[in-house]
Amino acid sequence: MTSLQDHNKVGPTPIVLSIDAMGGDLGPEAVVSGMSRSAKALPDIRFIVHGPEQKLSRLIDRKKALAGRCEIRDSSGVVSMEDKPSHIMRHGQDTSMWAAIESVRDKEATVAVSCGNTGALMALSMIRLRRLPGVNRPAIAILWPSRNPQGFNVMLDVGADVRADARDLLQYALMGVSYARNGLDLERPRVGLLNVGTEEHKGKAELKEAHELIGQMAEKAQFDFVGFVEGGDIPGQACDVIVTDGFTGNVALKTGEGTASLIGDRLKEAFAYSPLSRLASLLALTSLRRLKQKIDPRRVNGGVFLGLNGTVVKSHGSADATGVAAAIQLAVQLAQSGFSERLAARLASITETVSDTDKPTTQDEESPK
Repeated sequence: MTSLQDHNKVGPTPIVLSIDAMGGDLGPEAVVSGMSRSAKALPDIRFIVHGPEQKLSRLIDRKKALAGRCEIRDSSGVVSMEDKPSHIMRHGQDTSMWAAIESVRDKEATVAVSCGNTGALMALSMIRLRRLPGVNRPAIAILWPSRNPQGFNVMLDVGADVRADARDLLQYALMGVSYARNGLDLERPRVGLLNVGTEEHKGKAELKEAHELIGQMAEKAQFDFVGFVEGGDIPGQACDVIVTDGFTGNVALKTGEGTASLIGDRLKEAFAYSPLSRLASLLALTSLRRLKQKIDPRRVNGGVFLGLNGTVVKSHGSADATGVAAAIQLAVQLAQSGFSERLAARLASITETVSDTDKPTTQDEESPK
């Protein structure tokens, strides 16, 4: 996650992360390997690791970089990808996912990281951490590779809730702006509202209403609203924050991941077509490696749950060690920036304005990001 600028050094106080070691398709081996990679790069971070103690002890003991830096919390239960969130909310107290969230709730850790079931993780996060005052629907925000100078755009929601009315979309815009400020170091982010066209008369009624609300809030909340944007602008440079509902955002995310994978497969096929093309691949090896790094979804792994009393990073379920390390890096950088506290302060400062856009909101140079 090299996109999050100027937060590469860990301060004198170690950052403690809460890790759900049992989530994800590849099991705890991939999670512990990702922790080890992160530990080598960031020697002052510490981990509270949740899962079966006996199994985790064996895995962690094999990693020299993790020596003396992990506290294992024994949890026998595992949340599978097939488990319903409602079931986990009622019966998941013994799971590693529940325990990982509890460590953030109890202020033992700053950020929780999990590769597990997204629906269950969001449900537990909402129940145990609670929503911030004024937030109706939390959102999942991701960093999307883009043509912008910072290399990424923020997009939300990508799957926390398939529904979103106009005021939800306004809150997403405000949370996305805070993420862009603290994650991408953008002093005045540009916000776009995803639609089927850029003309103001296009789109559903709630989008038109959201367009008006976000536009009214732009100057008070210190961001620029560019209006409606289209799907082609998600990786573009028209804006820095793309706002949409969870259904649309999740479809776009999965489509983008699938397209990146398809491009990689087609390139391999093209360069393996003939002896001459194989020779060409050797000549272009350096450029191909750079392209792979830029489109590799593992290196931009980690959706952030916004709107809660605590920070949760959702890693992709199929993440390998590289993907887990990227999610942990994101968690560390958010912890270093004090993102959770800044977001809470930002939302609190404009809660009255969200309820009544006619009320003035005072801000000064020391206002929260």
